[in-house]
Amino acid sequence: MLDSALTADVPLGPFEGAPMTVHSSKGKTTKLHAAKTCPQLRARDIATASVPLNVETIGRMCSRCAQWGAWSRPGTGLGVFLRALGGVGLLYQLQCHTGPDEDTDWDEPEVLAAAKLLCEPEADIDDDQEEEEEDGEGREAERLQDCVFSAWKRAATSLHQAQATAAMFPWLADWAEPKLAVKIQYLETLRAQAALFVDTEGLRAAAAAELLGEPELPSSDPAFTAVGSHDEITRSLKTLWREWQEEAASGWGRPSERTYISSHLTHGMRPNRKGYAQARAGVDELVASWEELAQIAAKAADPVPQRLVTVRLSEVVEDPSYRHERGFLHDLDDWTTGVLLTHLTAADWGRRTLTLKVPALVADRLLASHPSGLTCEAGTAGPETPTGAEAGASSQHVRPGIFDDTPVYDRQPLAADHLRALRAVSADRDQLYLVFSVGAGTEVLPLTTVEKRLAAEWQGTILASASDLPVSVVEAWVREIGRRPEDGESIWSAPVHDPHDPRFGADLGLADGDRATAWLRHGGESVEYDLRCLAMARGAADLRTLDDSRDREERRRTVPIAVWHGLLATTRHLDLRPFKAPGTDRWHGGSGIPLGVLAEVQVYTTDAKPGWNRRGHSAFCSHSGERGLSADDDLLTIADLLSRDGFDWCSKCHGFAVRRFTDSQVSYYRAAHRLHAVVKRLDRDGGATGGTNGESLAAELSELSEWHPIGETYWDSPDSWRWTEIIRDLRHRLANGHGTR
Repeated sequence: MLDSALTADVPLGPFEGAPMTVHSSKGKTTKLHAAKTCPQLRARDIATASVPLNVETIGRMCSRCAQWGAWSRPGTGLGVFLRALGGVGLLYQLQCHTGPDEDTDWDEPEVLAAAKLLCEPEADIDDDQEEEEEDGEGREAERLQDCVFSAWKRAATSLHQAQATAAMFPWLADWAEPKLAVKIQYLETLRAQAALFVDTEGLRAAAAAELLGEPELPSSDPAFTAVGSHDEITRSLKTLWREWQEEAASGWGRPSERTYISSHLTHGMRPNRKGYAQARAGVDELVASWEELAQIAAKAADPVPQRLVTVRLSEVVEDPSYRHERGFLHDLDDWTTGVLLTHLTAADWGRRTLTLKVPALVADRLLASHPSGLTCEAGTAGPETPTGAEAGASSQHVRPGIFDDTPVYDRQPLAADHLRALRAVSADRDQLYLVFSVGAGTEVLPLTTVEKRLAAEWQGTILASASDLPVSVVEAWVREIGRRPEDGESIWSAPVHDPHDPRFGADLGLADGDRATAWLRHGGESVEYDLRCLAMARGAADLRTLDDSRDREERRRTVPIAVWHGLLATTRHLDLRPFKAPGTDRWHGGSGIPLGVLAEVQVYTTDAKPGWNRRGHSAFCSHSGERGLSADDDLLTIADLLSRDGFDWCSKCHGFAVRRFTDSQVSYYRAAHRLHAVVKRLDRDGGATGGTNGESLAAELSELSEWHPIGETYWDSPDSWRWTEIIRDLRHRLANGHGTR
């Protein structure tokens, strides 16, 4: 690994003098460390201090921490800047792929010889030994070609990362420019070497093959009778045409390299079968005619008139599920790679924009077929890369005040470039953010939503991220939740049916959601990330806005499924009978108790539209993929559930999930069920509630009459009047011995 530690010559720009927390042994000249756990900090007594980031501080940095240390939290402006420099960031990229190394130890004559061997037509060889030697030389030449191509792609990726990072911080431009020039020169050397392996005439022939329309297929030719019926012959020839066209258009290979395609038509047929020889001869002749069509079309197109095409590469994707990088140059097919190598005239690798000067036939294919991983358009010369002060004027670069380096009062407006920088370097970018705008006030949003709003000219600032929440509060919260039950024990609360039990309704509350989020983590994993996400998400007015619309193949969604369990409760134990209108059924009828503080509790379902030929499912139902909430889900309230009919709910999940109850809502839910139990008891007993039973009911009604939301001294609302009226009526019935209403 190259030594890419932060050095004193690196310009610090607006971060010069920014405060950093450092750790060291006692002494004025001892080394400074980013963390107390640094292996090079072996002192027993460790001093912690805040120092300014400057030349003197950099000179005292521990060599390991100077390259890999986290001197500031990743979500801060300073953290973004230092992370972009350290590790395998800018300082590392500027030192690698600047010239030949142990992995690129070939020389120019070796490349020329290998390219000549692969590009020249194959000669007929009679001697078996000579043929074996020729095959060995061919395999070695192909290996070298793969190595050269791979080296060019790696060097281009490194240059892209270096230029893109330097562009984020324009004060680095003049310092980085000579180092980038060395990388550019070496990349051009690799490109020229790789281009030697590409046959430009083969590229034009491949372009012609791609643009060919399907020719008339000889389905009635007697030579193909052995293939089957007329329809079977037609289908087989169409398949053969598609396979040939795909193969002929995929690179710059010679027709002799594709002769194996002819065998596909007779695959599975015995060689001694009647008609086999005729079918093989017929298909060989047919494929040869297609090759001739492509060659004629390629030669008919004049290669001299050149057209400019501007190409934009896709972004580099680093996915842990893959062993190699994706995107950029890594997913291009051979033909597209060959075109880039042989027709590149200008490049802005930092912005992934290339300018090609290509024959008209090649331009037609690029513009018509849109190769995977490329965006192509006809155009003039590519854009010039801004440098120095020009770069600073053309982009909104990261500086103090963008994230949380300054007090909220001094925050600066957010721009798309800021989020690109955050995404490029921060491992914690996929989290929730508290943002502010004058149009919507404060909101909790995922980063993808903020990016979409910025594209629509939204103006706002980031106030905090989930990782910014006070560690003292989060750590106390973790201790309060407690340890996960031992293996074999359920993490879910046991159902409680007695409303007098203090645990009744607790499975719908916030505290139960806390435990679900923390305990759904597998053993040994930190729960802090999920709990921070949960705390931030609870500030969202509509939980559907937390959906970042990730594809299922993505690494993860911003809100993990464990957090959705902390936000939403399943409805397997939700009982709304107390709030339904009274009926004739003494056992299962309602009591007409007002919903009160439960009326506006949010209810989420995949489909709440009666009459549709599909059922509503909860966020945790297997029928909906157990994916949490989506922006396309429907939002109701508990009041809507009681006021509307015609819902078609899934019988497995009951069709919806409710937002978890606050402590006041759980308290009211429990009180309403206690009151409902009194009503049902009076209805059931027909007034025979004298003696001790009557006294206990009277005491319970007296206690329920004093209910008020937690944290308030009284309850004053239209629902509270109805609550009082119900209790007054029950007291009257109890006093007069009237069991029925």
